[in-house]
Amino acid sequence: MGRFVYWMNVSLDLRIEQVPGDNGAGEWLRIDEELHREFNAQARALALLVQGRVVYEVMEEYWPRSRQDTSLPDVLREYGEIWTAKPKVLVSRTRHSADHNTQIIGGDDAIEQLADLRAGTDGSVGVGGAALATQLLRAGLLDELLLFTHPAILGFGRPLFDDYDVPVELDLLEQRSFGSGVTMHRYSIRDASEASS
Repeated sequence: MGRFVYWMNVSLDLRIEQVPGDNGAGEWLRIDEELHREFNAQARALALLVQGRVVYEVMEEYWPRSRQDTSLPDVLREYGEIWTAKPKVLVSRTRHSADHNTQIIGGDDAIEQLADLRAGTDGSVGVGGAALATQLLRAGLLDELLLFTHPAILGFGRPLFDDYDVPVELDLLEQRSFGSGVTMHRYSIRDASEASS
C-alpha cells in the first residue's frame, strides 16, 4: 500500500500563501540551490504525484518549459525533467484532459478513487494542494506531512489545511536544517484512520 505525503512550504505560523493566488511563490520563501536539490531528491523518490487543479496548473505552466531553458540553473531544469516525467494524477471536476504523463480523477467519488490508488501503489505518493490534503485528512487517508518551514511569520494568509479543526497527533520521522534557515520536518499522522472520526 502507498502512503499519501502532503508536501508543502510553510511559514512558522503554518501559512502556505500570504496573498491569495500566489501559489507558493511569496517573497518570504528562501529556496536556494541546496534546498532545491533536496526538493529534486524528494520528488525523484516519489512513486507518483497527486495534485489538485490549482497546484497542477501552476506546475504545468512552468516546469515542462523549464527543462530546455538554458537561462535557468541546472537544478531547476532537473526539477522540470522530474516533474514532467513523473506519473501524475490530477484531481479536478473541471479538467478533462492533461499532458505530461497525467491521468485525471474527478467526480463525486474522487476520494474513493484516491483510496483505491493508494491501496494499489507501492511507495510514497506526493500530495499537492491544501484543499486536496484536507479532504484526504478528513477521509483518514493522509499518512504523512513533509513540511519545509521557512523562517518567516506571515500573520495572515492561507493555512496549511482548509477549515480543519480536529486535533491531529503526529510523530516526527525526520528533520533537517538547511543553510538558508529552512528546516524540513517529516511527520507521520498517528492512526490516520481516526482523523475522519
